[in-house]
Amino acid sequence: MRLLPLILLLLAGAAARASDDPFLTAAANHSYNIDCGGAADFTSSFGRRWLSDQFFSPGGAAGMVAEPHRFPQPQERTLRFFPPSSAGKSSCYSLPLPAGRYYLRIFSVYDNYDSKARTPSFDVSAAATLVLSFRSPWPEPAARSGAYSDLIFPSAATDNASDVCFYSLSTDAPVVASIEVAPVHPLAYDGATTGADLVLVNYGRVTCGNSLFGPGFTKDPDAFSRVWQADVDFRNNDLSYDAITAGGRKIFGSNQPPNYFPTKLYESAVTTGGDATNEIEYLMPVDTRLSYMVWLHFAEIDAGIGAAGQRVFDVMLAGENVTRIDIFKQVGGFTAFKWTYIVENLTSSTLSVKLVPVVGRPILCGLENYAMVPLEMRTVPSQVAAMKALKDSLKIPSRMGWNGDPCAPRAWDAWEGVTCHPGDKGLVITQLDLASQGLKGFITDEISHLKDLVSLNLSYNSLTGNLPPGLGQPSLVSLDVSSNEFTGSIPGTIGSSMLQTALLNNNQLDGQVPERLYSIGVHGGVIDLSGNKGLCGVPTLPECALFWEKGGLNKTGKIALGASFGFVLLVILIVVYILCIRRGPYDYDFEFPQDLTSISAISAKRNRYQRAKSVMLAEMEAHSPDGFYTNGSPH
Repeated sequence: MRLLPLILLLLAGAAARASDDPFLTAAANHSYNIDCGGAADFTSSFGRRWLSDQFFSPGGAAGMVAEPHRFPQPQERTLRFFPPSSAGKSSCYSLPLPAGRYYLRIFSVYDNYDSKARTPSFDVSAAATLVLSFRSPWPEPAARSGAYSDLIFPSAATDNASDVCFYSLSTDAPVVASIEVAPVHPLAYDGATTGADLVLVNYGRVTCGNSLFGPGFTKDPDAFSRVWQADVDFRNNDLSYDAITAGGRKIFGSNQPPNYFPTKLYESAVTTGGDATNEIEYLMPVDTRLSYMVWLHFAEIDAGIGAAGQRVFDVMLAGENVTRIDIFKQVGGFTAFKWTYIVENLTSSTLSVKLVPVVGRPILCGLENYAMVPLEMRTVPSQVAAMKALKDSLKIPSRMGWNGDPCAPRAWDAWEGVTCHPGDKGLVITQLDLASQGLKGFITDEISHLKDLVSLNLSYNSLTGNLPPGLGQPSLVSLDVSSNEFTGSIPGTIGSSMLQTALLNNNQLDGQVPERLYSIGVHGGVIDLSGNKGLCGVPTLPECALFWEKGGLNKTGKIALGASFGFVLLVILIVVYILCIRRGPYDYDFEFPQDLTSISAISAKRNRYQRAKSVMLAEMEAHSPDGFYTNGSPH
């Protein structure tokens, strides 16, 4: 899917007032303003806090536009770019967002920051769905002054994070200068029916009869933080227009939930100039592969209209008459009125929005056009977790681009060496080909959650540790972990009925080879166990040592070891019993008696005891009162 290169073109300019601004950064309300490439936090003169560059994946680098003096806002002068040679195809900002709906605004600028005088081509995704495409060459105003793009997206955020990813086309480095995100009302823009399944991408948001306004660009507030462009670039200039204003009269019904359309939007409007039969027409760029949600904004701000039927006009979208509008009949005077319609099956890259007079002159205060981009299928969450665990355990280098969703968007095979296919509950990983990538980690047992894995090739790396039992997925057809530094025994789980190729050669494995693994070769498959000096127990390999099986003692060995231990323990207990229990506390004879039943032996033992007792008493009496030994004579 490729969308138009630039969704909303805004030149860098004035600053904003903080009131009614949802982008006042705070982790508590999950609102973030990120100065991409910026080295320090700062607060704008209007109270909006900007964070130094953070949340981005490895491999990128910070830069600055060639002519920073042309950009009055600090966050527009710095940027981050992601060269594919060091960052891979996919580079992401992983934003800490819980589940919900969010408004996202991105500022991209080139301004010859790399002195190559060539704007890059790249794609952008949110919620694992391709939403923006930048194609070289950019229009000159965008290349020099930058382009703002905004959208509304749902965040499933099963791990309390949502990714905004950039995909490199060829050797081009994606570039981004700022990212702003804030939560929005769950029912905003028909969220009850479209919020969970769609991304709404802004293809034009204009204020009629007015100049650009919105927080961050002028002093005018918008509680949604939308920026409203002047309409002059979207009018059919073959027609004539007149601008009118409310003349200071109060507008009712504006700034209300869930969309919070600003009051300023309804204080001005355009109507037809010249002949009363003239029409109003706006020409909006579109992608014919998508459907569009069109919002028209009206307010009867002409005090001369005081009754229904005095101003009536038809609305035609893409040449089709879709409704008839009488603003005063709907809401009365000086009151905001919103009308929306979904346009489908477009055949032209320009959507015509036309107001045709019926009675009086048509009037229009504002216009919004959102592409309805269906959410793409995402990777099954358990397999996402397994792949992230593998990324850490295998020490995947940043140049391989393992960032964001492993499988989505489908237009990009962004994770190098990863192949995916649709499954019953989402996309699943079916193949990992990571041979000769210089990997130096180990295989985590989390790989067991890749239950659809058909082929795994980790050969010619420097992986260590044991082969985990999780390698025994029933789906696995081909396993190649050759030419690594794996140690230990081969798990008995490896060798399902599906496995046809098992290459474990040139490692440091030992122990008995499981019969179910060896049977692969017996039944016509391919198995290679060579180069492992410690393996044994199958033909072409040495026999295993006595009592040895599968890297340890077999059942017989364990019984023999247990019996030996029991015998030794029994002997020790007998000795302890004889020495410590059967002997009396005053028995100083440590020789075994020749005949314990002999009366003479008993008498001899009694005499020895009496003699020992007499000696002890004599020694005690031989001490003087002061405690010094006298050898029988007083001092």
